[in-house]
Amino acid sequence: MLIFLESIIWVLRFFFGACIASFLNVAVCRLPKGESIVSGRSHCTVCGRILKPWELIPCISYLALRGKCAGCKTHIPARDFITEIIGGAAFIACAVRYGCGTFGILSLKGTVILIYLGILMVVALIDWDTQIIYDRFHIMILILAMINMWLFQAHSLKDCLLGAVIIAGPMLILAFGGGDIKLMAASGLFLGTASIVCAMFFGLLTGGAYGSIMLKSGKLGRKDQFAFGPFLAVGLAVAAFYGD
Repeated sequence: MLIFLESIIWVLRFFFGACIASFLNVAVCRLPKGESIVSGRSHCTVCGRILKPWELIPCISYLALRGKCAGCKTHIPARDFITEIIGGAAFIACAVRYGCGTFGILSLKGTVILIYLGILMVVALIDWDTQIIYDRFHIMILILAMINMWLFQAHSLKDCLLGAVIIAGPMLILAFGGGDIKLMAASGLFLGTASIVCAMFFGLLTGGAYGSIMLKSGKLGRKDQFAFGPFLAVGLAVAAFYGD
């Protein structure tokens, strides 16, 4: 009986994370269009039909609808479903890595990391779509970094300041995109020196692998550009858990 109840709690944690990711999907869709993310009901972007509550259940609604709008039968992007799965997995990962407090709620450290991962998710998806990383996300990470230093003091101020420049500085010299540079600078202040170096390694590894595959398949030319932010986000997410 105890194992069953514990399993239910973990399922609820997963769906809570999936709900957060579902909301972030709305932000990804609306922010580039200049639309509000807090007002206006969820609707099909093709036919404009207002979605019913049962169509908004993370993960389950996509499967129940077989990936199609109930009205116009337009295919719902599989990325929405995958993002919700990742959101649920991120909540579970934070719970396992940083523990839970009273009533099964994430610990304070886990909550801070989950917020950071949410910011990274939005950054990655918007950058993939538009090749733009909005400054508001860098500011959010800077605020989170200050909260992190104040609450946990996991890294010294010197280590955090070094983390802010050790990767961002060379990226500036090598003329990376401004959004990527600011993302790594703000994240370096949040994660510290060792973690930001780890993040850059995985970012280059995954980004380089993707670029090589696209070149070999002929989908990208040698002079073509692609968004590097999503791959940096992957590296930063890994570093947030095990970068040290």
